[in-house]
Amino acid sequence: MAEMRRDFARSGLTEAVARHDTPALFDWLIRILSLQGVSDAIAWRYMDQHGSVSFADLETTLAAAPSCPKLTSYWHFDACRFTKQTFLCSEPSHIEACPLPYHDLRNGRLNQTAYSLFLFLRDVCGGDLVGWIDERLAAADAVEGPQRTARFRQALLEPLGSIYGVSSKVLSMALADLLLLGDSMRERWVATGASMIAIDTLVHNWLHRSGCLSELDAEHAYGAGCYALGGCATIIEAASQHIDARVYCRDGPATYPRLVQKAIWLFCTEANLDICNGNRIDDRFACRDASCPLGDGCARRPLFPAARLNR
Repeated sequence: MAEMRRDFARSGLTEAVARHDTPALFDWLIRILSLQGVSDAIAWRYMDQHGSVSFADLETTLAAAPSCPKLTSYWHFDACRFTKQTFLCSEPSHIEACPLPYHDLRNGRLNQTAYSLFLFLRDVCGGDLVGWIDERLAAADAVEGPQRTARFRQALLEPLGSIYGVSSKVLSMALADLLLLGDSMRERWVATGASMIAIDTLVHNWLHRSGCLSELDAEHAYGAGCYALGGCATIIEAASQHIDARVYCRDGPATYPRLVQKAIWLFCTEANLDICNGNRIDDRFACRDASCPLGDGCARRPLFPAARLNR
């Protein structure tokens, strides 16, 4: 954790949080949100070659009051439907003068995400993302009852999730880093960041193969169900309540769902332990890896047993 905080500080983001520097946070966020739809390596390579888009870029283009009515405000920006390949959108009479298509991002969806995020920060957050987060978490903390961190997550994920093109997984990853590393003295930030769980197919499939989903009557397809009540995120958060994460991360919080999720991911991903994934396991059948450290603790449930019939 200490090394991560040092890296975050070296990037200038700790200072950006302290200064409530929304433009700097936008520039960081839009690059993280670009890690969708392709591998991280491809996404970063494209940005290295073509650049990204900055808060200053969009502030300048929108200051010119473009004619497209969808760029009037965050609430007007709906169903833009710009596609880079066809150069078409839902307001074709305005597209030649519209600034949105002319940023060289990887696809038109990301162009829309950039403008949606900018307008959200300008119109919903009043230009102060840090202050908006503080206010949302304080309001959630004023509500009495259990599941404090769940209220914190909902207070941020629900409104931010309405930004065009933002997936729950990447949004959770970005918020986890920002809240955990941005200011260790903001207790609500640290508690919320530690509870931000990013569910990808590796984590979901591990919960299926290991039998966790079936034993807890929580079987569901990968996707929105992973974040629904009783889904993958709920299961991991419940498990984290029984683990003192300070044994593994001394300067982190005692209850650390994000760390539990990452441990599962590291167990599965090819670049790390490379034990439980589709490259190692024929998912038509139960896993046959006798050397797996989970041993008899794993139910070894196949992902696609019905596929045996099509052999």
